Amino acid sequence: MISGVRKKIRLGDVLISEGKINEEQLQTALAEQKIKGKLLGDTLIDLGYVSQDDMIDVLCRHLNVDYVNLAAASIDDKAVHLIDEDNARKLKLIPYMFDKSRANAVWVAMADPMDIMAIDDVGIITGMEVIPVLSKLSDIQSVIDKFFGKQKANAIAEAYKQEQAVYDNDNAQDDERREDVENSPIVLLVRNIIEQAARQRASDIHIEPFEYNIRVRYRIDGSLIEAMTYDKALYAAMVARIKIISNMDISEKRKPQDGRITIDIDHKEYDIRVSALPTCYGEKIVMRLALKAGFKRDKSKLGLRPDDMVKFDNILKNPHGIILVTGPTGSGKSTTLYTALSELNKEDVNIITVEDPVEANIDGINQVVVNPKANLTFASALRSILRQDPDIIMIGEIRDSETAEIAVKASITGHLVVSTLHTNNTAASVSRLIDMGVEPYLLGDSLVGIIAQRLVRRLCSCSKDNTRQATKEEKKQLGVPLDQPCILHEPKGCKECSNIGYYGRIGVYEIMPITKRLKRMIAERSNADDIMDAAVEEGMHTLRASAAEYVLDGTTSFSEMMKITYNVDN
Repeated sequence: MISGVRKKIRLGDVLISEGKINEEQLQTALAEQKIKGKLLGDTLIDLGYVSQDDMIDVLCRHLNVDYVNLAAASIDDKAVHLIDEDNARKLKLIPYMFDKSRANAVWVAMADPMDIMAIDDVGIITGMEVIPVLSKLSDIQSVIDKFFGKQKANAIAEAYKQEQAVYDNDNAQDDERREDVENSPIVLLVRNIIEQAARQRASDIHIEPFEYNIRVRYRIDGSLIEAMTYDKALYAAMVARIKIISNMDISEKRKPQDGRITIDIDHKEYDIRVSALPTCYGEKIVMRLALKAGFKRDKSKLGLRPDDMVKFDNILKNPHGIILVTGPTGSGKSTTLYTALSELNKEDVNIITVEDPVEANIDGINQVVVNPKANLTFASALRSILRQDPDIIMIGEIRDSETAEIAVKASITGHLVVSTLHTNNTAASVSRLIDMGVEPYLLGDSLVGIIAQRLVRRLCSCSKDNTRQATKEEKKQLGVPLDQPCILHEPKGCKECSNIGYYGRIGVYEIMPITKRLKRMIAERSNADDIMDAAVEEGMHTLRASAAEYVLDGTTSFSEMMKITYNVDN
């Protein structure tokens, strides 16, 4: 099999010959590859020119190699440890299984099976025949983290404790030297915690001090999972390091603080918002991870169903008015807003945003950061923006009556305004703005569309055979006739989903285009229930109805639907 791999192929030429990409796309990807230093295949996938499945199919056929899904494979611990972590990361590969038919052969998952030098290196290191197979780089890195991550973190922690003990016994040691000692292993430890979180798709990192230890948890697909624990002796240095890199005041330990980190992990740029909160055992640190490229995704990747996509497009076609995106924290509002802005971002349009903070930078859009210390609030920034000849204005969040009033007036005077609100559903957003003091007749005239959204966890593929019949109460909640059979899928658990039963999340939407009838009802101060009923009559899918569709087609579970729609529609 190695002889098949040693025949070098030009990936770009193969993809062009098979009609997967064109020459222009290849040249764009090659230019991007030079800048970011990533594999060409990964670059083409990131640019959206070719799908992951198509790339795998092409490589396997032309290289005459197999593909292994490491997330679901049985991995031999002894095979993994044939090489060390540094070589595994440098060569972008991992041995994962001994060949049963050959005494001295090992299967090696590689991100680039064309890398002949890497194959030779593994052969020399292990003294074994190498059987290369193709795998996703992200899966390889996850396996490396799983088998070496805690070992590396514990080794770093132990190194720090030993160094600290040496300097604790040295009474002549001054503070500056001690800080240098603290930073050397702690820098590696903090980075290791962040890197593992990113590779495991975590949205948040929680570092929590207790009486005798420190607990580190990751929020993955909406649920908190304990990643590791450390001795309390590491706490002060960990917090100090996080504060340094996020530009916080190291000496301030009694007040809450906020900071920000930009970090590159595996050639992907992450923006991390950091919050420090004093507790009885010290400051709790929470870091929210956001992949910058993740905000600027194609609208087809949001999870909108075909009929909702049509409504979404029609709302964005309005030349002026207010578009609201509503939902709780962590429901994907920012992603939807940035997707809408990217869709509207044209050369002949002036787009200005005012945000707290700026979640992601978009080329061609002027972004303003709220700064209360400089008296730059949402309201004051909006007044200045209106003198900048804008076509489209994005407000990070409408928080008060002053901001709401200016936004409405801006929309009426010929601007398209997009913003967010924290409300349960679309109709409740109307009531919230009226409660803020916006006149109903102005609101009815300015609103063009409201989008409410939530995120539900996707069932892992292992759950496809784990089904049951729905109860009468469940059928009622799903809107299924009681005499009709109804199959529900339940989480099961496998290696790929870490025995959780869920893998990834998908958006659930309630999109309300503001029709003439609804404008009239808003102007007449109709209550939220009446507005909701009228919107449903006009074809709107409620959050409950949209989530129910995902339950019925096996995308998610009934419990996930109830979690996001409890007290929303009923």
